[in-house]
Amino acid sequence: MTLTSGKLHREALAAAGLAVALLVPAGADAEPHRFDQPKEMFMLPEFCKYTQDFREHVPGGNNKTEIDRWTASMGPTFIHMHHYCYGLQAVNRAEFMSRTREDRIHNLGVSIKEFDYVIERATPEFAMLPEIFTKRGESLIKMDKPGEGMVDLRKAIDMKADYWQAYAVIGDYFKDAGEPAKAREWLEKGLAARPDTFPLKRRLSALDAQSRQAKNR
Repeated sequence: MTLTSGKLHREALAAAGLAVALLVPAGADAEPHRFDQPKEMFMLPEFCKYTQDFREHVPGGNNKTEIDRWTASMGPTFIHMHHYCYGLQAVNRAEFMSRTREDRIHNLGVSIKEFDYVIERATPEFAMLPEIFTKRGESLIKMDKPGEGMVDLRKAIDMKADYWQAYAVIGDYFKDAGEPAKAREWLEKGLAARPDTFPLKRRLSALDAQSRQAKNR
């Protein structure tokens, strides 16, 4: 349909822009969401393709049985989980696709906004909140904001004391920061909360090996 009036054309564009803006998380930059990249989709959790937006574009996503199954599993917050999946996409883009530090930081910032969207709308008992806070904290650490990141990681642990992934992220941060004693402290706290967790034990073994190498120099 061709618009002959310049004024009508500008009004139509403005209305379209408003409609798009309403679909974007508050405060977030508009990001192109791509669903035709198999590599990106492969890196996301299985449930993502059954969330809003994804299910309309990803083959097999509009499967009512699976949508109902994940809705029953996650509860009413599942309606917002496509934003969590967008956040994970942004993290993956930062880690594997960004060519510059600026682009990497931008993608990590997008992930924060997407995670915030779900956190602000989640029910208090939502079981995935520890995971989302851990991912948010990890993004903040990668943005050189470790103080803010630690706040989120402690929130995850407060919500679920045996959520070992949060302890692992904290341990990795202190190890990379050259503070092996603090890394060990947090890894041991994680193992106390959830004994025999292999990823935590593996990290402790790596710290031991690093310590032996340092003594033998």
